[in-house]
Amino acid sequence: MVIPYTDKEKSLDSLIDAVFPSLEFNRYESDYIISRAILSTKNDSADAINDYMIDRFHGEERIYYSVDEVIDDKNGFYSLEFLNSISVSGLPPHHLRLKVRCPIILLRNIDPANWFCNGTRLICKSFQQNVIDAEIVVGQHAGKRIFLPKIPLCPSDDDMFPFKLKRKQFPIRLCFAMTINKA
Repeated sequence: MVIPYTDKEKSLDSLIDAVFPSLEFNRYESDYIISRAILSTKNDSADAINDYMIDRFHGEERIYYSVDEVIDDKNGFYSLEFLNSISVSGLPPHHLRLKVRCPIILLRNIDPANWFCNGTRLICKSFQQNVIDAEIVVGQHAGKRIFLPKIPLCPSDDDMFPFKLKRKQFPIRLCFAMTINKA
């Protein structure tokens, strides 16, 4: 689907309305939410669309912040603000905004035998301080509830930075929009 470009905000609204028509009336329908996604070629574009969509999605918002650190940084060369600003493919964001019924996607293989795999799409059912309650909505395990804890994660590409980043966060991202590769 191609949406004519007029200006950034109007074009984005047109795209969202085309992919998610009547979002306000269908936001409680898991099949409606999970059967649609906006595909992007870049993570930055998908993240921007997800931020815009979570603003439009009704419900109580919960924000989770990661705990970032550099492994073996005895001299403290890297500021916490810098580490928090890093956005890496395969890592959850530092600032994770969620609402009940929003679509999320797993970023790690947690329990492959039970379908808790990288790329599994879920619907957020509720959240507590240290656990997210989510429901698998695709595949043979659709309807199964899982509880996701915060876990320490490191980027898979060791040569990406001159240091080893460790981020403790829920292993998920919003997935109103995602990259073509992830889809």
